[in-house]
Amino acid sequence: MCGITGIVSKKDNKEEIIKKMNEKIKHRGPDDEGIYTDDFVSLGHRRLSIIDLEGGHQPMFNKDKSIVVVFNGEIYNYIELKGELKKKYQFKTNSDTEVLVYGYEEWGRDLPKHLRGMFALAIWDKKNKTLFMARDGFGIKPLYYYVDKDSLVFASEIKAILEYPEYHKKLNESILSAYLCFNSVPTEETFFKGIFRVMPGEQIIYKEGKVTKKRYFHLEFKEEDKDLDEIVNNIDDAMKDSVAKHMLSDVEVGSFLSSGIDSSYLVSLAKPDKTYTVGYDDKRYDEISYAKDLTSKLGITNKSRKITKEDYIKVFPKIQYYMDEPLGDPSAIALYFVAELASKDVKVVMSGEGADEFFGGYLNYREEVDQAWYMKIPYFIRRGLSYIAGLFPDMRGFNFVFRRGRKLEEYNIGLGRVYWDREALKIVNNKKQILPEEIVRKTYQEYKNNSTLVQRQVIDYYYWLVNDFLHAVDRNTMMFGLEARTPFLDKEVYEVARRLPISAKVNKETTKPALRMAAKRVIPNESYKKKKLGFPVPLREWIREDDLYNEIKEKFLSKTAKKYFKQKYILKLLEDHRKRKKDCYKKIWNIYTFLVWYDIYFET
Repeated sequence: MCGITGIVSKKDNKEEIIKKMNEKIKHRGPDDEGIYTDDFVSLGHRRLSIIDLEGGHQPMFNKDKSIVVVFNGEIYNYIELKGELKKKYQFKTNSDTEVLVYGYEEWGRDLPKHLRGMFALAIWDKKNKTLFMARDGFGIKPLYYYVDKDSLVFASEIKAILEYPEYHKKLNESILSAYLCFNSVPTEETFFKGIFRVMPGEQIIYKEGKVTKKRYFHLEFKEEDKDLDEIVNNIDDAMKDSVAKHMLSDVEVGSFLSSGIDSSYLVSLAKPDKTYTVGYDDKRYDEISYAKDLTSKLGITNKSRKITKEDYIKVFPKIQYYMDEPLGDPSAIALYFVAELASKDVKVVMSGEGADEFFGGYLNYREEVDQAWYMKIPYFIRRGLSYIAGLFPDMRGFNFVFRRGRKLEEYNIGLGRVYWDREALKIVNNKKQILPEEIVRKTYQEYKNNSTLVQRQVIDYYYWLVNDFLHAVDRNTMMFGLEARTPFLDKEVYEVARRLPISAKVNKETTKPALRMAAKRVIPNESYKKKKLGFPVPLREWIREDDLYNEIKEKFLSKTAKKYFKQKYILKLLEDHRKRKKDCYKKIWNIYTFLVWYDIYFET
């Protein structure tokens, strides 16, 4: 796991700039640094040594040095690929990076299709004067780029691109209301005008000043009716294989551990020597006792710590700096503390992201079976009732009638919606906004022939898992020089999950029933039954207490808040929450997060 940077340009000072860019992401790779420069390109690398500790230095070259690679990630099938390639190519190291060098020489732009793992890579083809970039299909590792008049700049994190002298920092206001709805940035555009993210499963070619983008992978679901025992066996086999691959390392591998099924399943399969958990004094939000029970039964170690409100508030600005863009998910802060804890002992941890999206773990997926009776009512009747419900305040019963009288794409942007479109647009001062419905429209169109459950899964995957959860895991671990691996987000696991029938993903009793049955085989306690918590945070209560309330109110009264938001509206949200008139803590925290982030990147 590492950080990469690069500039394709004929400018003379490329290497000087790359050194500054590398310094900005030193936390991603504290063990080593490498730079390559010629007349056309400068490539930088910061290394966290995991595999082939001595021989894995980057940038790495092929035999005649016509191909240069910088790479962030892990290739779990590199031994198999090396076995295939060494019939034709002579390898000098035991690293997975060298497989990319000769893999590109052999397969060219089809290279990413051969890889099983997580990666963001850049390859300079000296003979063709071409830069090739690609991001793994599941979007685990990040990659950003900026195109100038005659140059392209890329990096693992935006903060490195900001070191490029020709880039002039400007806020991209057009995605502000979308951020309020999604809780994170859901677009290819970033909050920094002109800087874009490489999307999951996307490859980019830059040649002679022209950018060409191509999608080489996207999620495909084909629900197949199969015997339940066969399904559970398939899950069991795929997960055992994936965990074994993800344990491949020349350094010790630990694991994050919550009280739920996902991380409990991984830990029960892998049995790492060390696991890590965080919790709170409030028992409603504490998962430590569950983790201790599991690890004691497995005979392995669990280290834990309790997070206080003071801890949480103190580190919040630091985390928003490392996030690059505002991320309003409160659980992202909890990840900081568990990553900090793990980094004292190990360089690699496993984490349970992806299980809910692949196997049907979210509670709102139950609507597909629990509300099937209502969907039998003729659509024109449901539509009329929905229109009437839309005239009333935001309340649970009315929400149900409103949603189920509309097509999924008219209201669903994923599991964690914070604001409804109209309210978000009402709050922001600049009304020229990209609307959430416009953002998800293309995805709904692409999956229009799939079931509504698959459509929910895909929307949650691309707009929440990638931009929220995976983003938070990457940044919170890498700031400590810690590599996070996600065994559920694996090619072979995906091949099983994408064929699951609806009944294996959700039923009237529970979510992800097939995964629970597979997990039950190895989990020695009852974590396989437990409902999802997912790093819960007592933020609802904390915001009502004087210290955090006053801190947020000060931000809401600031010049930045006045510039971008309707101050009276957001102050009312804060007061209504404190007085318990409404539960607005997610809305409040979302705006507060943006204001803290903005001051870090635009006011200091």
